[in-house]
Amino acid sequence: MQWETVIGLEIHAQLSTQSKIFSASATSFGAEPNTQASLIDLGMPGTLPVLNAEAVRMACKFGLAIDAEIGPRNIFARKNYFYPDLPKGYQTSQMDHPIVGKGHLDITLEDGTVKRIGITRAHLEEDAGKSLHEDFHGMSGIDLNRAGTPLLEIVSEPDIRSAKEAVAYVKAIHALVRYLGICDGNMAEGSLRCDCNVSVRPKGQEAFGTRAEIKNVNSFRFIEKAINREVQRQIELIEDGGKVVQETRLYDPNTDQTKAMRSKEEANDYRYFPCPDLLPVVIEQSFLDEVRSQLPELPTQKRERFQSQYGLSVYDASVLSASREMAEYFEQVAKVCGDAKLAANWVMGELSSLLNKEDLEIEQSPVSAEHLGGMILRIKDNTISGKIAKMVFEAMAAGEGSADAIIESKGLKQVTDSGAIDKMLDEVLAANAEQVEQYRASDEAKRGKMFGFFVGQAMKASKGKANPGQVNELLKKKLED
Repeated sequence: MQWETVIGLEIHAQLSTQSKIFSASATSFGAEPNTQASLIDLGMPGTLPVLNAEAVRMACKFGLAIDAEIGPRNIFARKNYFYPDLPKGYQTSQMDHPIVGKGHLDITLEDGTVKRIGITRAHLEEDAGKSLHEDFHGMSGIDLNRAGTPLLEIVSEPDIRSAKEAVAYVKAIHALVRYLGICDGNMAEGSLRCDCNVSVRPKGQEAFGTRAEIKNVNSFRFIEKAINREVQRQIELIEDGGKVVQETRLYDPNTDQTKAMRSKEEANDYRYFPCPDLLPVVIEQSFLDEVRSQLPELPTQKRERFQSQYGLSVYDASVLSASREMAEYFEQVAKVCGDAKLAANWVMGELSSLLNKEDLEIEQSPVSAEHLGGMILRIKDNTISGKIAKMVFEAMAAGEGSADAIIESKGLKQVTDSGAIDKMLDEVLAANAEQVEQYRASDEAKRGKMFGFFVGQAMKASKGKANPGQVNELLKKKLED
């Protein structure tokens, strides 16, 4: 039997407001446990929440960016459940009247095609605390620093059909919230977390299968691995005569398994009711117009501009617009060197390789955009060859200065004097007289392979400084004459 995967994602984006959603308490990652918990987070009697206006603004920015309906009147509700990291016994969230309604986001797949993923809603809520299970000798500790931090929960339609599509969607959301400046997207610190709702059904069947939710997956790689593993588990279970149970599961990357955590709750299990301490939020059109005027160029708009303005492929434009910082770096390089394609090749090639190797973000690059653009200029004007450019790039990465300074100090200037190259080639051919005779006695097919040998010897003799184009042209004439 052939199976189809159906996936819906819930992404929790922690909003970068620097204060909690219902109190003025500051929040920063890495503080000592429970040093940032406010009286409201602790559920102290007599405390009353006050809504953070900046969180509302950020949610509206997201809604406008995904072309969604913005609720003109949205209401906060209490979601009731007991858990040690929730001292109040309820989480303030939104149920029937979320701030952001139906919208959509386009994702680019590996083959370059674009797929539209529906977004059901995005609502504001407060985060809970965190249970700590290490170093407590069989007990658990509770850290309430994270409690009360503002979250935007983004719920997709079940439009995703594979783990790779799921990763493409999460990456698109990640890029969007960072472009908007509403979330830093740091998955390692929990700023962006993903719940994956996964089900399978026989191909051709319209009804959805029973879904299982994989909770709090915090990396692109683990999202793909967790979904693939859960799909495999469900198919094997059904084919062996079993039934998928609706439940919440956790993914263990060490064993590459999903494990049952608890049975899946329904909305009525939480006994939602409107929060008596918070008034309905009314969003006026004038406020939305102001927010819309502050929207930056969005990832899809930037990608399309890179294609039309710079003539880049869909793939190149998608990679370079994946983050605001990467896009800005690329445009600076292209502006300096005046060649967008060469700029794209170096940013996506040598620079990205260096950043991956050193585990650095683009804004931490040891090679500035101005220096990289300056080096590409020296390739274009034949001051250095592409091979020498890699040596110059490594020197720039090591902090040895600009391309011009390195070329000068190391004597790397390319030899373009035809007379000097001609003399050097005569010496190379004289030193390899036997190979020259073999070349001239060979047919065209063999000559093609042997020609590379002479080019290699010539570049070795010039220590890589001879202009490759001139070497090829002059060498061809000498061997043929």
